[in-house]
Amino acid sequence: MDVGSAVGLLRGAILEVLVISSPILLVGLVVGLIISIIQATTSIQEQTLTFVPKIAAILGALMLFGPFIITSLTEFTVRLFEQISRIP
Repeated sequence: MDVGSAVGLLRGAILEVLVISSPILLVGLVVGLIISIIQATTSIQEQTLTFVPKIAAILGALMLFGPFIITSLTEFTVRLFEQISRIP
């Protein structure tokens, strides 16, 4: 395996991680932003208030995006094994 194909595999892996994690992270970000706005408008400054809604939203997002994540990881793994099998 030359350096170019190793860099290509690494680039593909990093892109796959970004694609898989972005929906979950965006859901957590949006829920955290909404809770922060609610806290600012009601003057409730409890630091632990954001954890329960974020956890619930992230679990819901995992249930919603779970099939996409599994399919994407499976396809990437198959592509990776196919490329490994072609190494002379």
